[in-house]
Amino acid sequence: MLDWQNGQPFSSRFGDVYFSRDSGMAEKRHVFLEGSRLAERLASLPSGDGFAVGETGFGTGLSFLCTWQLFDEVIPFSSRCSLDFFSVEKYPLTERELSDALAQWPALQGYANELIKRWRRRVPGWNRWSFGEGRVRLTLVVDDVAKALPEICVGIDAWFLDGFSPACNPEMWTQQVFESIVQASRPGATFATYTCAGHVRRGLEQAGFQVSKSPGFGLKREMLQGRLPGSPPARSIPATAIVIGGGVAGCAAASALAMRGVSVKLIDRSPALAAGASGNPSGILHTRLAAGMNSLQRFVLASYGHALALLDEKLPIDGIVRAECGELQLAFSAEEAKRIDKLAALDWPPHVLQHVDAAEASLLAGIELAHGGLWFPAGGWVVPPRMCAALASNPAIAHFTSHRVESLTAVDAGWRVEGKNQHEQTWCHEAQLAVVCTGYEVKSFAPLASLPLTPVRGQITVLPTTSHSRNLRTIVCTSGYLLPSIAGVHMMGATHSFNDEAVNLRIADHAKNLSRLTEISAVLARSMNTDSLDIRQLDGRASVRASLPGAMPLVGKLLPGLYTSLGHGTRGLISAGLSGELIASAACEQLLPLPLAVVNALAPVAKRVRETSSHMVSPAIGIRSPGI
Repeated sequence: MLDWQNGQPFSSRFGDVYFSRDSGMAEKRHVFLEGSRLAERLASLPSGDGFAVGETGFGTGLSFLCTWQLFDEVIPFSSRCSLDFFSVEKYPLTERELSDALAQWPALQGYANELIKRWRRRVPGWNRWSFGEGRVRLTLVVDDVAKALPEICVGIDAWFLDGFSPACNPEMWTQQVFESIVQASRPGATFATYTCAGHVRRGLEQAGFQVSKSPGFGLKREMLQGRLPGSPPARSIPATAIVIGGGVAGCAAASALAMRGVSVKLIDRSPALAAGASGNPSGILHTRLAAGMNSLQRFVLASYGHALALLDEKLPIDGIVRAECGELQLAFSAEEAKRIDKLAALDWPPHVLQHVDAAEASLLAGIELAHGGLWFPAGGWVVPPRMCAALASNPAIAHFTSHRVESLTAVDAGWRVEGKNQHEQTWCHEAQLAVVCTGYEVKSFAPLASLPLTPVRGQITVLPTTSHSRNLRTIVCTSGYLLPSIAGVHMMGATHSFNDEAVNLRIADHAKNLSRLTEISAVLARSMNTDSLDIRQLDGRASVRASLPGAMPLVGKLLPGLYTSLGHGTRGLISAGLSGELIASAACEQLLPLPLAVVNALAPVAKRVRETSSHMVSPAIGIRSPGI
C-alpha cells in the first residue's frame, strides 16, 4: 500500500520512502546509472548486442524508466541493440498508485504511460513486457526476492540494489540474496547501491564482488559499487531464421525474432496463414489454472499476462477482431467447485480473477446462471487469423505460403529446408536458425520424429442468436464454452477426439457441444430451442491440434540452431506468444522471460531423451545459460 508523506510516496509496510526526498530521479541517475557507468557501457555495445540490468526492488518503476530513457538517448534505433531490465517486487503498487507516484516526473511521462498501460496485465509470478518496438524488455517478477533470483538464467550485466533500507527490509539484503545475484551474473557484472551498511559490503565481498565506496547522493555521504572478475563473452546474434508453420505459434515466433532484427522466412503449406488449428472464426483467451503452482501452472499464468499485453500492442480491443468481455468459469461440478475454491483462496489481485456467487455471475453474464465460479475480467475473444496476420506483419518477415516442407537438414551454416510449392516446383532455403511450429505433423522430419505428439480433433458449433441469448455479455465455461453473440451467431465448443485427424463436420460432435448448454444455463438452453434445432443444418469448423502427455508444450532448443514451439493444444492463443519470446531470447542469448524450472520443463530436448533410448543429445535439466 502506498502512502504519502510531505508529497513523497512512502511505504507504511516498511516504514521507508521509495526514493530520496531531495530528488528521486536525480538520485536514481547518480546511484544507479552513473554508479554503473551505464551510458559508457551502453555506447560501447556492438551492433545487435544487448545489455541486461537486474534490480532487487521495482517499487514505482522509476529506475526502470530512467534506464530506458538513457538507453534511448545513447543507442540509435538502427543499431539493433536491446535492453533487458529484470526486477522483483513482492508488493506491487496498484495501477492508480503507480500513476500517482510517476506523475511527479513530467520528463518521464511518455515512458511512464507505456508502463502504466501494461501494469493492468501483471500477474503473480513472472511477467515479460516489450517496449519501444521491442528494443526494451521488462521482466517483472511478482514474488519474494529470495525465490526469484535463483530462477534467473545467467545474463545480468549490472545490478541496481534498490530495496528499502537494510534496517527496514533486511530480507532484501541477506547473504542468500547476494549469492543468488552473483550466480545470475555474467563475468564482469557490476552492482551499485545507495547503502553503505557494513554487513552489505562484507556480504557482497564474500559473494565475489570487488567492492568500493564512492560519493553518495544528497545527504548520504557514501554509497557502494562493485564488480565481478572477468569479462563477458561476446553474444552470438543470428541474422537469419526459418519458421515452419503459419499458425499462431509460428507467427508469434517469427514476430519475436523479427523484433530483434532477425530476417525471418515464414513457411506454410497452406495458401494463407492460420489455415489449420489457428483458423477458427473466434477463439477464447482462456486460462484454466489449478491451485498448485507447478511448472505448467506457472507457465500458463505467465503466458496469460504476456498474451494480453502482446495483443494490446498488436491487436487492440475493438469489438470486431478482439473483445475483452470477461470470462466466467463456473463451478458446475464438485470437482470444479473444489478447484475454484482453492484458486479463490490464493487472494490474487481482482484484475486477475475474482470469486463470484451465482447471483454475481448472473449479473456479469447478463443471463441467469445456476452456479458461481471464477471471474476473469481480462478474458475475452480474438479472431485467430487476424491475430496471426498482426504478428506476421513485420517487414523483416517474408511469407512463403503454399510451400510444402519435405525435408529439414542440418548444414554447416545452420539448417536447410526443402520442399515443393503449389505448382510442384522444388524450393530450398537456408538459415542459421530453424523453428518448427507445425503442430502434430512433425513425424516426417527426422530430427523430430521421436517427439511424443498426438493429434487431437476438435469441432466447434455455430448457433444462431435468439432474443434471449443476445443478452449474454461474457464468455461462459463449463466442460465447454459459449461466446457472446458475434455478428448474429454464438460459437461454442469444443469436442476432443484423440488420434483423429479428420476435419469433416460431424452431427454427433454438434450434439455433444449442444448438450453442454444445460451445464451453462438451463434457461439459456431452452431459449435457444436446442431440442428442436436441426443439427444437420448447423455450421461449425473442425481442426486438429497437437497434444502432449502432461499438457506442457515443447518449447526451446532441440538441437544446435533447431527450436520447436509445439503441442500447445487448446491453449495456443495464450501460450504461443510467450513461447515465441522464449525462443527468440534464447536464440539471441538474451535474458529469458521465464524461471529456470519452467524453461527446463518446456525443453524439448529433455522430452526427446525421455521418450527414446538415444543418447545423441543430453537433457537440458539444470542449465544456467540462455542457450536452451
